[in-house]
Amino acid sequence: MGDEIVREVEQFLYREARLLDERRFHEWLELFTDDVHYWMGARTNRYPRLSKAIAILSPNRYVEDDHTREDELSILDETKETLAGRVARLDTGMAWAEDPPSRTRHMIGNIELAGEPGPELTVYSNFIVYRSRAESEEDFYVGARQDLLRRIDGALKIASRKMTLDQNVLSAKNVSIFF
Repeated sequence: MGDEIVREVEQFLYREARLLDERRFHEWLELFTDDVHYWMGARTNRYPRLSKAIAILSPNRYVEDDHTREDELSILDETKETLAGRVARLDTGMAWAEDPPSRTRHMIGNIELAGEPGPELTVYSNFIVYRSRAESEEDFYVGARQDLLRRIDGALKIASRKMTLDQNVLSAKNVSIFF
């Protein structure tokens, strides 16, 4: 994979993080394709097939990994239309979970491109999002992302984002920010 495409993807993801941290949500929405799927699950507490810690009568209840599957309850399951609706609600001043607004800092790292470059790129990355609000609310969200980036008219756009939080229990009062 060429250094030029790697650098372009890194800069794209860093710019996205900056737009979120600066609360420039309308510009952030423009980074998505019209058919985007924006999904977040969490880790679960499941026993692997080789576990000797517990005996389960039905072997179908064992799993290969501890990630939420897409057919299970997710934390976020959004389209561009629902993301735009959330942004529009923030514009009304009636989004009480964001009044006063959250302050965020998005850290993106371990960016890895998979496969050969083409019109679509699969990109893996890790994230830490720090959120503070009001006088004493602080939350950390830590996890991994798998993005599908699509080149449209020469520009990269996010066609799919699958996020997995490492926490399986959130202590945050709400999930009103973007990742």
